[in-house]
Amino acid sequence: MEEFPASLVLVVVAVAAVGWGIVIYNRLVALRQRSREGWSGIDVQLKRRADLVPNLVETVKGYARHESGVLEAVTEMRARVQAASDAGPAARQQAEGALSGALGRLFAVAENYPDLKADGNFVELQQSLADLEDQIQMARRYYNGTVRDLNTLIESFPSNIVAGWFRFTQQEYFEIENAGDRALPAVSFQ
Repeated sequence: MEEFPASLVLVVVAVAAVGWGIVIYNRLVALRQRSREGWSGIDVQLKRRADLVPNLVETVKGYARHESGVLEAVTEMRARVQAASDAGPAARQQAEGALSGALGRLFAVAENYPDLKADGNFVELQQSLADLEDQIQMARRYYNGTVRDLNTLIESFPSNIVAGWFRFTQQEYFEIENAGDRALPAVSFQ
């Protein structure tokens, strides 16, 4: 039986190592792109929600003129969200959490105005906001899932070697600081 020359074995091992590195690199790139796509999805939904807020505030203003403190708080939190639009997940989630809290207070104020609760525009805006919150939650889950996969690959051996060579860095999760800040208050129209 004839033995393989040592140089051929080294060539096969080198080709396998390079092939493995290429596969890992491409997987890291794909996950990084998916996390960027996921963040973009969150950003779009949060912008849609921020765009809905002025209409909601104007609708409530017509009924609740003496609730200006709540209306000003919602407007101020929306401005903070817009200012944080280019920030990373941590700063963005803090601003969004504050806006969610202000919107919760706005809906609590609306409970005191039966005519407002029956207003078609208000009901439509409230439903649109609830739908957007669901879409934000789905986008956040997708983003966090891809970030989890990317971060796991970056930390796992032996892929961490390739990640280190090409300077892949872990991404931040988009998490809720306080779960109560994201919950929409239950509103009854009875």
